[in-house]
Amino acid sequence: MPLEIRALNGFYDSPRGQVARLLIAHRLRACWTNVSSRRLLGFGYATPFLRPYLSEAERVVAVMPAAQGVVPWPPDGKCLSTLVEDQDLPFPDASFDCVLIVHGLEVAEAQRPLMRELWRILTPDGRLLIVTPNRTSLWAQVENSPFGHGQPYTRTQLKRLLEDSLFQVEAWDCALFMPPFGRRSLRTGAAWDRLGRRFWPQFAGVHIVEATKSMYAMPLPKFSRVRRFVPALGNT
Repeated sequence: MPLEIRALNGFYDSPRGQVARLLIAHRLRACWTNVSSRRLLGFGYATPFLRPYLSEAERVVAVMPAAQGVVPWPPDGKCLSTLVEDQDLPFPDASFDCVLIVHGLEVAEAQRPLMRELWRILTPDGRLLIVTPNRTSLWAQVENSPFGHGQPYTRTQLKRLLEDSLFQVEAWDCALFMPPFGRRSLRTGAAWDRLGRRFWPQFAGVHIVEATKSMYAMPLPKFSRVRRFVPALGNT
């Protein structure tokens, strides 16, 4: 089950959470160097990583699962966040070019139905980017951060899930090598990441994997249901 929204906010407002955000965001930007004129969806709790794309993408929407809760985002301007059921996303087929999942996959009530929904809403040439805890990392073993909750993955498990969900892995990356305790600065966190990526990549705190839709097969059909938006309260 997803963490409650206040716990997620609290972590990313803390010094340790801010360092983690910057380290992960740096690797995400290396994967998606330009999303100009693309429609981008953030699923889970992706808002700490979406702001750099607001002025670049054609459209940015943040959706958060009902079990987690939702906050208005961005804090200024028109609200772009909404509450959803993760097995019934309220969007037409092929409506997004890019989907970013953070704190979403590992805490989903049912991973495979969620993956089918993501397959459905992605365009044929769409890109899926997932950040999820690494099973072999210290971050997955302790519960003092959002990365210690839900189901962590090995690369093999994550690759199998993607392939079974009709996605094809295109690239792997990783981040968050600093220990999940104590006060850390961005400088020391970046130094940990440089060393870790070179000498012990298997112990990264998170996997970052980019995938595309496999068009050789079609996902299983599902019964259609009425889809409704539940917008976050805030400025509109």
